[in-house]
Amino acid sequence: MLIFTLRRLNLFFFTMLLLTLLSFSLSFLFPGNALLNVSGQINASPEQILLLSESYKTESSIFAQYISYLKHILSGDLGISMSSQTPISVEIADLLPATIELSMVALLLAMAIGIPLGFIAAIKHNKPADNIILSIAMIGYSIPVFWLGLLAILIFSITLPWLPSAGQISLLFEIKHVTGIQLIDILLSDNAYKWQAFQNASAHIILPACVIAVAPGTIFIRLARSSMLEVLETSYIRAASAKGLTFNQIIFHHAIRNSLVKIIRHVGLQFANLITLAMITEVIFSWPGIGRWLIDSIYQRDYTAIQSGLLVLSCFIFIIHILTDFVYAALNPMARDNKHA
Repeated sequence: MLIFTLRRLNLFFFTMLLLTLLSFSLSFLFPGNALLNVSGQINASPEQILLLSESYKTESSIFAQYISYLKHILSGDLGISMSSQTPISVEIADLLPATIELSMVALLLAMAIGIPLGFIAAIKHNKPADNIILSIAMIGYSIPVFWLGLLAILIFSITLPWLPSAGQISLLFEIKHVTGIQLIDILLSDNAYKWQAFQNASAHIILPACVIAVAPGTIFIRLARSSMLEVLETSYIRAASAKGLTFNQIIFHHAIRNSLVKIIRHVGLQFANLITLAMITEVIFSWPGIGRWLIDSIYQRDYTAIQSGLLVLSCFIFIIHILTDFVYAALNPMARDNKHA
């Protein structure tokens, strides 16, 4: 496990090095002054620009400028937004939890629906149920998320006014910001109407989370199906059948457990896909997350917010990948071996 951990940490540091190099390069590739692009202080006085130039080592070599940029990043200084003139670290801390909340709910929905359907398709292999589930998965994966979001609003918010079409919670409820994750903040609050607020926030998150969960859910169907088929062909499953175990005992006591282990390693990859889908969905449903903030920054040509936001979001996604690898290695000892790691 030590070698596995060292390899993952080495991969993490090397990836972060590349990400910071890319983010640092963007300040030179974007139009305008590189110093203003990396700091965001477009209204700085000549004296402030001189101080910024000394802080970012603009008169030194590129390597010295990069080292100075790393020092600012490690100290939490991501610059200030060109459009709002507020620290980007503050904006990201306020907006990232909303994206995490939406993505986690969508991931749970995708797994809760996709994995059981994949197992059913594998158990009913080459039967009508298998063909129907695979057809549903293909159709679901082919639907563009922006079209699906607009269609969901048209049906469930306009034609059938069952669910709200925008926002995170109704303006009637005032919930104190603690973690930034709305559902958790509601449960932690002492608001007299917190259960009504919880129902309202749940109603707001259902529609965008379902829209995001469609594509990953179809992938989980295929992953679960292929994993179950692979497990059902193993020798220990045949040995269990030879011992006289019923088909239900084999499925529920052996096959599902071992199939889930194979699926866990793909959860991190699907989380990255969820974040990408969430960026589009947040715009459609006016969800106050970092994806919508990044797209707004692109429209406003807020170069400092773009490069810092992409750096933080990429770092977060890669950390999820690393954590998923550790969970998979803990459940599957073979993954810790040098050959598999």
